[in-house]
Amino acid sequence: MTVVAAAVERDGRVLVVRRAPGQKMEGKWEFPGGKVEPGEGDGAALERELMEELGIRGVTGGFVGENSFSYDFGTINLKLYRFEWRSGEITLSVHDRMAWLSPEALPGVDFAPADMPLAERLRARMTETPC
Repeated sequence: MTVVAAAVERDGRVLVVRRAPGQKMEGKWEFPGGKVEPGEGDGAALERELMEELGIRGVTGGFVGENSFSYDFGTINLKLYRFEWRSGEITLSVHDRMAWLSPEALPGVDFAPADMPLAERLRARMTETPC
């Protein structure tokens, strides 16, 4: 199953959300997003999921990376994209908390296993020093 996730950045920080009680992997942090439906492209899926889950609209940007992980409920291929938030206010529906974190704080977060390597990749990209 392909799942897309968003790296929503604002003022040098990135948005992370925590799975609410009763959800799969409750209490784990993740980048917001969700499943790609049959016949749907990654960008369209990400834009739909962020509207459904957070109430925000925007545009899918550059690809950050992907990671496959086998959970007890199945294997997912998680793809992380940058996301430009253009309108709407964040309203949590399947998450119970949100945080805006600096790139340096990402390694200390209790992420869902599939998100962990992508958090590290995003941290590295956000802290790269131009030559």
